Amino acid sequence: MSKQKKLLELRSHMVVKGNDLIQNSRFNLQLQEQKIILYLISKIKPDDIELKEYVFEILEFCQVCGLDADNGTNYRNIRQTLKDLRDKSLWVTLQDGSETTLAWIDRVTMNRNSGTVKIKIDDMMKPYLLQLRERFTQYELMYTLGMKSQYSLRLYELMKSYEFQHGKVFDIEDLKVRLSAVNYARYPDFKRKVLDIAMREINSLTDINVTYEIIKESRRYAKIMFAIKLKKDLDTRMETWKNINQVINGKERKTIKNRKTE
Repeated sequence: MSKQKKLLELRSHMVVKGNDLIQNSRFNLQLQEQKIILYLISKIKPDDIELKEYVFEILEFCQVCGLDADNGTNYRNIRQTLKDLRDKSLWVTLQDGSETTLAWIDRVTMNRNSGTVKIKIDDMMKPYLLQLRERFTQYELMYTLGMKSQYSLRLYELMKSYEFQHGKVFDIEDLKVRLSAVNYARYPDFKRKVLDIAMREINSLTDINVTYEIIKESRRYAKIMFAIKLKKDLDTRMETWKNINQVINGKERKTIKNRKTE
């Protein structure tokens, strides 16, 4: 198999998550942390009954994501990103209304000589990732690879999970919490730094088109109503694939940066 064909195959792997993990969780992950988790989840097979220790090849990950695989800082940055990810947890709201904390990763083992990383996703994540028969969302990994904003990726997952409803209304303050964007207290800042960027990236780089309207209560920006539409037209989907390729295979190669993306 040619290198290009293998990359296309890896990028087309499915990310499958339970809707409870997408819709009822709160976490703050940087962009590359999110991409590493999705890359790992894309390696889970539909018939897996246990979360295995997945082999994470640094070179392969860089190539799949369009990062500069020859950049000497990527090993150090991935190492730091994985440590940060190992130290983070998320809140998930359970069906009875209680909340529980879960860890993303159980353990990480890196081998600089072979350029590989072994990662074990925490077993507490099993109900949200394995043997899903109902209330789950799936999409191709490629639709997240071109994103440059952590908020775009998180909002895309939320929109995909509600795609079957063709829309969803959120309280704006609640949406800020879900996106870990509570630092944008003023709506104009939230719109400019989060919503506008996310809409641009979702509509140009993913398999859905999303629009929104703001609902005011008195003079307060209270709610936001999203309309979600799957891109069914072949020409539109081909244009999206072209946009993704231009971003991740562009002349300006990216390196992993361990900092917050606004």
